[in-house]
Amino acid sequence: MNNSIKNLTVLRGLEKNKLFREFLKAADGGDLSAFYYEIFNEGAERNFAAKLCELILLDENAFSVTCARGDEPSSYLFNAFKEDLQTIFNAARSFTGGSYFCTGRPSYPFDSDFDAAVSAANLKSYYKTHGYGQFIVYKAFSYSDGQLQPIANTPAITLEDLKDYEYEKKVIGDNIINFIHGLPYSNMLLCGDRGTGKSSTVHAMLNKYCEEGLRIIELNKETLLSVPEIRKTVAHNPLKFIVFIDDLSLGESDDKISSLKAALEGSVSGGTGNVMIVATSNLRHIVKESFSERENAIHPSDSKAEQLSLSDRFGLTVMFSTTDKALYLSIVNQLADDMKIKADRQELSSLAERWALVKGGRSPRRARQFIDLVYSCEVRGIPVEF
Repeated sequence: MNNSIKNLTVLRGLEKNKLFREFLKAADGGDLSAFYYEIFNEGAERNFAAKLCELILLDENAFSVTCARGDEPSSYLFNAFKEDLQTIFNAARSFTGGSYFCTGRPSYPFDSDFDAAVSAANLKSYYKTHGYGQFIVYKAFSYSDGQLQPIANTPAITLEDLKDYEYEKKVIGDNIINFIHGLPYSNMLLCGDRGTGKSSTVHAMLNKYCEEGLRIIELNKETLLSVPEIRKTVAHNPLKFIVFIDDLSLGESDDKISSLKAALEGSVSGGTGNVMIVATSNLRHIVKESFSERENAIHPSDSKAEQLSLSDRFGLTVMFSTTDKALYLSIVNQLADDMKIKADRQELSSLAERWALVKGGRSPRRARQFIDLVYSCEVRGIPVEF
């Protein structure tokens, strides 16, 4: 191992990255061909300086985690981090592999002239606001094996893409704004028929507020018991996390009910902290009640109260109403305007109604699917057939 890597302390983890490792070897007079191979693989030949700073920025280390937690790093930690930056910047300046591979400038929070002290101070503020490591790059995560796993491809939907249901979007948005700004907020249960836009609204809120520090952790029924672990994992992170449970329904005897109730404890009085639980369900009361279990219950009223108490603990329930004909056609026409559909609107409405009949009902999702079909047919110059 070369001396440059040995001299790193706080940023020592960067040696796990092959491009970084080959860069330091080349800067110490080693073989350039391995470095060229890695830089071309990364597509970083046009601005290697920016790539180098990106690797530093996203490294999860004692300095980045301490700053993200809101703590002031000790002078020893700050100076060690600054010296690591200086070591890396010096290697970049002395690199003789050809200026073609060292062109470009880093962007904020790094100093444009590679000043280590200025860059370290900027990074301290940046981590406090934006989090650290993978939280800077990704806005959505799943949870498995005790780890948050980044989700690279999240829906690009915006609130403007979601037509009507303005009251529902406002209630949800106001609660999320409170959450982001450290004000009292409630965990949320979004109820309604399939395709009414419950999940899409959550993802649209994420896209709108991700620059203000909002992130999402998606759970399924199998990982419901992980909520306490997730709280501990992100407890000292400056970002705000929605724990999102889509299409939630539980059987009356499911042992996850008590765990979820415990996780929701206190939501009625207004939550604090950096975790909000949001669930969507096609059922108002989440817990599916079978006729046989209701008949066999010794105290049916107690059983019913137990089911209701789970829903009530969310603090805020938002109902997405059934899409009637007027609402459905309103959505169809707004989407058609957005897509610049040329078809006569009366004819379009007639086709949309037939589409809903064929597909089994009206909903915003059906409207979107219909308009996507019409748009494709118009582009191809063929009649709309289904």
